[in-house]
Amino acid sequence: MRGLRRRSILAGGAGALAAAPLAARAQNIIEGPENWATLSRAQREALYDNSAAVADVKEITKRWDEASAGWRRRFSKSVDLPYGDKPRNRWDLYPVKDAGAPCLVFVHGGYWSNRSRETFACLIEGVREAGMSAALVGYTLAPEASLKQIVAEIDEALDWLGREGGKHGISGPIILSGWSAGAHLAAMALGHPAVRAGLGISGVYELAPLRDLAVNDKLKLTDEEVASLSPLRIAPAEKPFALAYGTSELSPFVENTRIYHAYRSALHLPGALIPVPHANHFTVLEALREKDGVLARAAVELAASL
Repeated sequence: MRGLRRRSILAGGAGALAAAPLAARAQNIIEGPENWATLSRAQREALYDNSAAVADVKEITKRWDEASAGWRRRFSKSVDLPYGDKPRNRWDLYPVKDAGAPCLVFVHGGYWSNRSRETFACLIEGVREAGMSAALVGYTLAPEASLKQIVAEIDEALDWLGREGGKHGISGPIILSGWSAGAHLAAMALGHPAVRAGLGISGVYELAPLRDLAVNDKLKLTDEEVASLSPLRIAPAEKPFALAYGTSELSPFVENTRIYHAYRSALHLPGALIPVPHANHFTVLEALREKDGVLARAAVELAASL
């Protein structure tokens, strides 16, 4: 069974977890409390299918699209700024009056193969009300780009923002955030010189289980990518990285977040673990959108601690 091969791959990379108990817990993401190795393909798909698990996901994202369109019209001169040659290599920048204010950079999710930055502009409302700038980054989607290429594009985008952001009113410290697949990309880019701290929301930090799922039809993950691009298998950046999840999320997203936080904590790295009560994979983002939301406060606190 392919699952057996994946477990052996994980065991081979478990030294990166720094402690045997954490390696055992990381393996639970593959085997899981549901005993992953014995589940049917349909059962495994269901454990990672957030859209199916949230009945009103279309209504939620429609509301975001409508609210975000207003933000994009308001800042029409600072959206769709290219950082690379590909069509989705674009920044949307939402500066405040103080160019030196901290900036929340948000990386969208969608299993690296769908969704776009335009949907999520409304999520900046809370941090901007608190005095932070915000920026949303786009990237090429699979299968047009491999995951390795997508990770490289985020680094390229941050190079551009560090170099050019001041011309557009953003020159303060960057707090790098992401949701779902975007949280994975934020974890991978946390070490970028332009980034001072991070906030991962409902992320995927171990990639091996995805090779069983339909998402891999587009990602086509290789053994090398699973080993080198799973945050749980590599040395993390020594910067603050808060990790959040909704308490009503599917279990792999809860486990990914809790285990990655434990991994970092075992290495004495800073960053809070933030369970968002009663939130699912989509409503968890409302805690970022609202000024008094726990995730907006976390971003502001990260910026204040720098």
